[in-house]
Amino acid sequence: MIISSMVITLTLIISTVVMLISFVLSKKTITDREKNTPFECGFDPKGSARLPFSLRFFLIAVIFLIFDVEITLLLPLAAILKMVNMLSWFFTGFFFILILLLGLYHEWNQGALDWAD
Repeated sequence: MIISSMVITLTLIISTVVMLISFVLSKKTITDREKNTPFECGFDPKGSARLPFSLRFFLIAVIFLIFDVEITLLLPLAAILKMVNMLSWFFTGFFFILILLLGLYHEWNQGALDWAD
């Protein structure tokens, strides 16, 4: 009982000392205007919220999210290689990648990846 309270006290003291040292040694200044803004994406947070936004950035972001999620679905194929039949593993991976490539071709054909107007 006494040892656990000593460990908790020692942990609190060490963490407090580390936080104080970090606070003293940090190079953060109050006058850094860009770091004090709510976000650092290039927009002025005090300006109008109804500024026009390029739809191409939104489309690229959505395409990135779709392919990012599909890559996370593709990664377990490598993990289950030794657990399943090689032929079923190959066809599953082939059809999954085929669907990805068809989606990419469709996006390319629709002009979502074309930046020139």
